[in-house]
Amino acid sequence: MDEYIDIVDIDGKPTGKSELKSVIHQKGYYHNTVHIWFYTLDGEILLSQRSAKKTICPLLWDVSVAGHIDAGESIEQAAIREIKEEIGISISKKDLHKIGVFKCFQSYENGINDNEFHHTFICELEVLLFDLIPQEEEVEALKLVSAYDFNELINHIEDDNSHFIPSNKSYYETVFQSIIKAIT
Repeated sequence: MDEYIDIVDIDGKPTGKSELKSVIHQKGYYHNTVHIWFYTLDGEILLSQRSAKKTICPLLWDVSVAGHIDAGESIEQAAIREIKEEIGISISKKDLHKIGVFKCFQSYENGINDNEFHHTFICELEVLLFDLIPQEEEVEALKLVSAYDFNELINHIEDDNSHFIPSNKSYYETVFQSIIKAIT
């Protein structure tokens, strides 16, 4: 879907302009996204495998839920909407715990220039894995991994191209530390 997204400047401040997502990615305009990492109190972390239909990093195992913030939408509204759309559960704003905003400026061989500010949250997963309903266009599969395995994936990020984007290693380390802090 080619929705309208608000454009921000290099510091993440609104410009007052919006454009279609396809144009934003073509021209490399700065924009906001949401990332939500789900964890269980047993120390498991939910990973989502990107759909094979995705133009960027198809079949990559990564963040539990992610998406663009629609024009005029608040960051929290986008997070709640994306969670409902991508894994089929409803949460409230109080369930979201923001851990930071992370710059991710990358260009891909297919011509996409993705200059994003990831507004990143952690959230306790209070339902079972089989209760989640993956959105077919976005999510190929879902799995829970132990905190130990998550950390191992980060530590060996260069060895395994099916999990995580190697250039974002410090981001994943921050996410991991935030989740560990939340469950201990």
